[in-house]
Amino acid sequence: MVTRQSRLASAEDTQPHPSAFVDGALPTYATEFGAAFLGDSLDLMKGLPSGSVQLIVTSPPYALHFQKEYGNVAKHDYVDWFLPFGREMFRVLDENGSLILNIGGSYNAGEPTRSLYHFRLLLELCDTVGFKLAQEGFWYNPAKLPAPAEWVNVRRIRVKDSVEYLWWLSPTAWPAADNSAVLVPYSKDMERLIDRGYEPAQRPSGHNITAKFGQRNDGAIPSNLLAKGNNDSNSEFMRASKERGVQHPARFPSAIPEFFVKLLTQPGDVVLDPFAGSNTTGHIAESLDRKWLAFEVVDDYVRASALRFGIDLFEE
Repeated sequence: MVTRQSRLASAEDTQPHPSAFVDGALPTYATEFGAAFLGDSLDLMKGLPSGSVQLIVTSPPYALHFQKEYGNVAKHDYVDWFLPFGREMFRVLDENGSLILNIGGSYNAGEPTRSLYHFRLLLELCDTVGFKLAQEGFWYNPAKLPAPAEWVNVRRIRVKDSVEYLWWLSPTAWPAADNSAVLVPYSKDMERLIDRGYEPAQRPSGHNITAKFGQRNDGAIPSNLLAKGNNDSNSEFMRASKERGVQHPARFPSAIPEFFVKLLTQPGDVVLDPFAGSNTTGHIAESLDRKWLAFEVVDDYVRASALRFGIDLFEE
């Protein structure tokens, strides 16, 4: 059973409830594993102890040409706006923790050329804040609509933009990770190769493929391209939030935080989303027995996100 503004640890858990980490603030709602807070995440992160978070998975507002209802920062201001958040993220992360930053690209105003704002941000996070880039990831959304219409649909001089970056950053070159936790089923070709046996050989590329390549394990190692549609419009959460007149316009697909929570944490670790929106990250963390914290500045989004946990704050 979940309760609002609970700051108590469960009977089986000797560690403090994650809501107790946020100094000087009370959560809007809490569950056994985590808590959601209404407020500016920059201020809320300053209330967290250094090194208290194992993983940050977040999708901040992009620097889009057209304004969204949740707020956007102009491209020329974006890096300066984000860096204070980045510094706090670096501070609150454990020394072997990770930051997964989902950030989309954008076209420059009035011409079919791409902005470099997200690359400039990556460079500043590494060169100025001190993060190391563990690996680039890519979110391929096959359900994404063609945009911008002027260049893709009207003039037909660009193709549909369906990939966004998932940058895996860490304070260290050796963040905690285990890819055996995110194995995927073997392809049909790999199944046939394993069944008939594989003879060691050197590929034309020069790679030496040993007999171990043909051994059957628990699954295949996934790639850094995650093909996940963001089309959960018929989910129970979406129906409930629609009934209450609150729908976040840029929801994070649950498969993204699920992949990285499994890859980069262990049960009991703390996962933070400082731009929580509808709190997909917290919901996934809870389902995987990870502790979580969600920070969101829009009151309606915080209240609607509670519906994911069976809490209806609209009845109060």
